[in-house]
Amino acid sequence: MISKHSHEQSDRGEGVEVVQNEPFEDPHHGNGQFTEKRVYLNSKLPSWARAVVPKIFYVTEKAWNYYPYTIT
Repeated sequence: MISKHSHEQSDRGEGVEVVQNEPFEDPHHGNGQFTEKRVYLNSKLPSWARAVVPKIFYVTEKAWNYYPYTIT
């Protein structure tokens, strides 16, 4: 169900793109996972905002996950 919804929301070059997903080691927190994602939002903007922002509009999320700690 969630996968189907995600696929439907990813049409026309939109949705979430995973740029990096790799193991990472932090001297304070220990071993963890680093993930960088781009969330494309063009179709979610109102029409007046689409007129002034670039055609390719995205938000970048970077997360360092060291269970039970997460830094975003």
